[in-house]
Amino acid sequence: MTSFAASAVLVPGAAEAEVVALSQPLSFWGGLDPATGCITDVHHPDHGTCVTGRILVMPSGRGSSSSSSVLAEAIRAGTGPAAIVLAAADPIVALGAIVAEELYGRTVPVLEVDDAVYPAVASVGRLRIRGATLEVA
Repeated sequence: MTSFAASAVLVPGAAEAEVVALSQPLSFWGGLDPATGCITDVHHPDHGTCVTGRILVMPSGRGSSSSSSVLAEAIRAGTGPAAIVLAAADPIVALGAIVAEELYGRTVPVLEVDDAVYPAVASVGRLRIRGATLEVA
């Protein structure tokens, strides 16, 4: 079984789901519809892709501090990702997941992986996350 180690666990938890890997960073504020879980930013190359229930792998978050509230709302609504894996830690993304856990009792793990590991993680079809370990499922 192939596994990878996270370089940092920003929000601990466990998840297993299909991977959706974005080619560019995403701002949840104005970029994701929390009612549907789909990317609405018409300038994003993954416009129309839905992250609901999937492990979202992306280089980093982008943009507004309001992104944390949009992510928290998507998690509350059940349209958010099952987990988030980043190449660069993003405190705004982590904050959204932390707020959702505190307010709504829904955990979405957020992990950072090294640049050397990121391409391999982004290319798998399904991942299992437990603590700091990511396994190909």
